[in-house]
Amino acid sequence: MDSLPDTVKIHDAKEAYSVQDQVAQALTASLGPIKGWKVGAPTPESEPFCAPLHQATLFSGDTKLPEGLCRLYGVEAEIVYIFRKDLLSRETPWTQTEVCDAIGSAHAAIEIFDTRFCKAGSQDGLVHLADQGNHGALIYGPGISTWQQLTPVTEQVKLVLDDQIAIEHAGGNSAGDPIRLLVWLANHAAKRGLPLEAGTVVTTGSMTGTKFVPAGTTAKVEIGSLAPVSVVLP
Repeated sequence: MDSLPDTVKIHDAKEAYSVQDQVAQALTASLGPIKGWKVGAPTPESEPFCAPLHQATLFSGDTKLPEGLCRLYGVEAEIVYIFRKDLLSRETPWTQTEVCDAIGSAHAAIEIFDTRFCKAGSQDGLVHLADQGNHGALIYGPGISTWQQLTPVTEQVKLVLDDQIAIEHAGGNSAGDPIRLLVWLANHAAKRGLPLEAGTVVTTGSMTGTKFVPAGTTAKVEIGSLAPVSVVLP
């Protein structure tokens, strides 16, 4: 689409998440069940945002993406956490201690930014939030169980495109510490009836911004002591 019809407006995050729920339900037939989430925030103090991710868009280890899965290839370096315990719906909010106890591992990851609109970034932010938060695919490398040793706000991150370093710096995630995001997500997802379960994959925002690349590019991400991960874009 070029844009939404003039008669269609998304006024706030509540409406955007309502559309997200309908998009997620519609995609299960072709992409499988929801097995992950993306979560981020524009600043360390601002309200996070999120979107559910389907099984067929999640890839473990070095990968060549299937043909036709994505239309655009916006490459982002991120840190993924995989949960080892359920954080199901309940009346009492999940605490930071409980959420941290439920985390099983951390992984370097590449998220592929995509959109159902003709141009990336062409719509109001709420519209892109409704559009599954611009998610295309997520590729994550081998994990470490000693994830507490990471300092995500200062870890060195490197994005390599076709064997050339495109970005190299420390930190870079506008949201700051991802643990805040995970606590918010655990409670948000539970309220939406899509609680985090053991095995859920959560990616926590770009550390590099988005680099749009052509088909045929090989992208590789290295983050601190985490094992690197790569993807070939068909």
